[in-house]
Amino acid sequence: MSSRDKILASVKANKPAFTDAPVIPAFEADGSIERFKTVLAGIGGLAIEAGHQTDCQEIINTHYSDLKNVASRLVSSSVTIDTNTPKEVLERVDLAVIEGEVGVAENGAIWVPEVNMINRALPFITQHLVLVLNKQNVVANMHEAYKKLNSIGRYGAFIAGPSKTADIEQALVIGAHGARSMMVILY
Repeated sequence: MSSRDKILASVKANKPAFTDAPVIPAFEADGSIERFKTVLAGIGGLAIEAGHQTDCQEIINTHYSDLKNVASRLVSSSVTIDTNTPKEVLERVDLAVIEGEVGVAENGAIWVPEVNMINRALPFITQHLVLVLNKQNVVANMHEAYKKLNSIGRYGAFIAGPSKTADIEQALVIGAHGARSMMVILY
C-alpha cells in the first residue's frame, strides 16, 4: 500500500460523528409595513402603498413621467430587455420596474431572483429602480426571509435602497455604483 493510500484510508476511518446544525432561535422583531417603510426611507429609498399591483402604471406615470427608456415586464416598457441584451442598450435604461419576492423590515432589503431581473445587470445599471412587492411578503428579519425563499435559483440579490458610497472624507455619493433612486411599490 502506498503512502497516499495509507493516508486516504486513515482519513476514511477517522470521520467525526455527524452533528446537527444548531437551532436558531426565533428573534422577536417588528415586521410591520411601517417599519419597512421607515427603514427604507432611512437608507434613501421611498415606499408607496398601492391598492393593487395594477396601480403600478399610474404610480410610475406620476413619479417618472419624464423618463423615456423604461424596462419592465410589469408596466409599459419602451426598451426590450432579455438575458442577452448588450451593455450598450442596458446602460441607456432610465427606469427599471421589477417584481421583488421578499421584503425585510429590519434593513429595507428586497430579494430579487434572477428570473425577475430580466437581465442580471438591469437592477444595477438602471438610473432609477422601482421594485414592486406584495405587502404579505414583508418579514421582520433576514432569518425569516431565508425561510420564506422557496427556491433561491442560480442567482438573486437582496437590494436595499439606491446605490451609496463614501470617500475617505466621508462625502456620501448616491448612485455611483448603481441606481440613483429606488422606489418600492407595496400592494
